[in-house]
Amino acid sequence: MAKIKMLNSTVGYDLAAAEYDKKEKFLNSFEQNKVVPLFGELKGKQILDVGAGTGRLALALHNIGAKVTALDVSFEMLKVLKDKNNKIETVVGEAQNLPFEDNSFDFVTAAFLVVHLKNPLSFFDEAFRVLKDGGKLIITNINQKEPPEVKTKQGKIKIESYYHRPEKIIEGLESLAFTIEKNIFVYENDIWINQIVVATK
Repeated sequence: MAKIKMLNSTVGYDLAAAEYDKKEKFLNSFEQNKVVPLFGELKGKQILDVGAGTGRLALALHNIGAKVTALDVSFEMLKVLKDKNNKIETVVGEAQNLPFEDNSFDFVTAAFLVVHLKNPLSFFDEAFRVLKDGGKLIITNINQKEPPEVKTKQGKIKIESYYHRPEKIIEGLESLAFTIEKNIFVYENDIWINQIVVATK
């Protein structure tokens, strides 16, 4: 049997973009509708969605009144998002080096991103910088020890990912002067599958 190729996020998600939305129901199951309500009233709020992909979260936030900027390393994923809604600004860029001014956003959010970062602290640091004072970072950290197989038109691939213990995520955020507002766990059969954190600057 051929060995499945392990690719970085940029190459992997460029290949996966065309098929990615077929996984939406599966991805939603990790959150059980717990993420969007955490934002509260969003009319006119500036949100940066990091690792936005094809816009699963960005579109939901846009639809309830937020002004959303979607950032991803994959041009192809953002192209799919743009086809769905061209009112959302899309930016190709890195989570650890956000191409935005200090104090620009009311919220920074990242679902299914932390698992792809070897060192999430560098992203948390950047999120702190681009958030306005009192702004919130809302992230998810999925319990994934092994990168899953991803179907693409070129065959199956795996995308580099890293397991992060929930307490390490909290320690990292607190070390950067974030205040932890909420630390929520989603369980399946008594095993945590996702950690959802709200942290305030």
